[in-house]
Amino acid sequence: MKRTAKRTLGIILLLVLAAAAVLGVWLARRYMPSHEAADVGELFPAEGNHVSIVWNEEVQEAEGIYEENQVYLPLQWVNDNLNERFYWDSGEQLLVYALPDQIVYADADTMGEGGRLLRVEDDGVYLSAGLVAGYTDIRSVYFDNPAVHDGGEDQTAARRIYIDSTWEEEQRATLRWNAAVRQRGGVKSPVITETESGTGVKILEEMDNWSYVRTDTGFMGYVHNWKLTDRETVTPESTFQAPVYESQSLGERVSLVWHQVTTQDANNNFDQMIAGVKGVNVVAPTWFSLTDNEGNFRSLASREYVEKAHDRGMQVWALLDNFSDNVQTEVLLSSTSTRRKLIDGLIDEVLQYDIDGLNLDFESIKPKAGVHYIQFIRELSIDCRANGIILSVDNYVPSAYTEFYNRKEQGVVADYVIVMAYDEHYAGGEMGTVSSISYVKNGLADTMEMVPKEKVIGAVPFYTRIWTVKDGETTSRAVGMEAAQNWVEENQVELKWLDDVGQYYGELEGEDGSVQYIWMEDARSLGLKTEAVDGSGAAGIAFWKLGFEPDEIWDVVNP
Repeated sequence: MKRTAKRTLGIILLLVLAAAAVLGVWLARRYMPSHEAADVGELFPAEGNHVSIVWNEEVQEAEGIYEENQVYLPLQWVNDNLNERFYWDSGEQLLVYALPDQIVYADADTMGEGGRLLRVEDDGVYLSAGLVAGYTDIRSVYFDNPAVHDGGEDQTAARRIYIDSTWEEEQRATLRWNAAVRQRGGVKSPVITETESGTGVKILEEMDNWSYVRTDTGFMGYVHNWKLTDRETVTPESTFQAPVYESQSLGERVSLVWHQVTTQDANNNFDQMIAGVKGVNVVAPTWFSLTDNEGNFRSLASREYVEKAHDRGMQVWALLDNFSDNVQTEVLLSSTSTRRKLIDGLIDEVLQYDIDGLNLDFESIKPKAGVHYIQFIRELSIDCRANGIILSVDNYVPSAYTEFYNRKEQGVVADYVIVMAYDEHYAGGEMGTVSSISYVKNGLADTMEMVPKEKVIGAVPFYTRIWTVKDGETTSRAVGMEAAQNWVEENQVELKWLDDVGQYYGELEGEDGSVQYIWMEDARSLGLKTEAVDGSGAAGIAFWKLGFEPDEIWDVVNP
């Protein structure tokens, strides 16, 4: 009996021990930290001499390269994310950077303190990280140390550069003990690296038990909160001195009128054209026109014209256009030497005739011309700034398909950015008003989101369109204000005021089955537009064009 009891007790003890062993294994598997190594190659995928770029804690698809003890960053990535002012001339193999008072050039042989400033590779151009930092408000640090596990280096080096372009306050802490930095929160997550006590970390995200951190040894991952100590809030300090692109100003409300001049003899009509004008302090004759892709232009400039304008207290801002069929703007402006030739020619002409400003009117350019166009404006602004020449740039009302005009950068380097609040409906397009009041207001508001309002000039039309619909076909012709009024009176067209458009509207049925439509531009509509421009805080107002207006309109637009 006693032997049976002992045997039973032994079996029970064995079962208890077995259960304890199973429980111990289960507990170990559940709660003991894992030593499984994370695949650092998944976190920083760059291989060989390539370098993973971590920008503001996000690993980028683009990769840099490591050559001659330097990190080089892809130019396109730099342009897209850090600094758009690095301009690459692929034809002349030249890097160009426009500062407020000078242009800096570099090619593949240009050396800096640490080595070559740039590299031209099969897949594109790369800039040294030091060069980028010299012109950009960033901080960066490079690592090529491998992940370390249990005192042994068991993974290949992960080349990576951390680049930060934000300067907001951040949370910092120190590891109170040695700690495993894990791929995810939880002790079973793979280990990215082992860190020593005293290692500093930046806390990127804090949760109940774990925090996502970036270690001062160059890794990002999760550590348990109880291993963090000495928490503090710090604000990084920048020592970067941003260039100041000083602007010139007329010093008063701008009231500009464009004067379309197509021949040298047309300059002789200045007195006649300007006789009834009131309150205008800038006249912009269309004197300069590009003629080819080599940097040549036609000039109709007249010293006598300038002197007459100055006698009337008006500045002269000569307009340059790209309207010639012989000009492909994307070709002309993509050459650094051609841009230089054009700029030198323009400045010589302006100084020779004592012209006060330049007005750029580049229309219908292709998206691929955008980067070259803004570089031209940057470079031209340097010479204008040095010679006291006011630089203004004409623009369409902002839209998705004209973003490449880069109004924000225009607002930095140019003196004035003009919003042409017309043609809302254009020849060959859908019938409608040339310029509704909402089109003006929205054009100004959208531009002022990118350009300081003290640099914005709102341009309104002294013309409208008479639309004709016949046999299902729509055509139109542009007419000045006086001509439009005459057409309405001669045809006894009944006009109706449209509050939402801010214009009078009329229709005329023809005997041939056609119907004509008009959205009038008159004193009432222009009064509303003037109020909208002035009420927006814009620097001034502009009008296209001289000769299209009745004399009495000046009392409305220049009250």
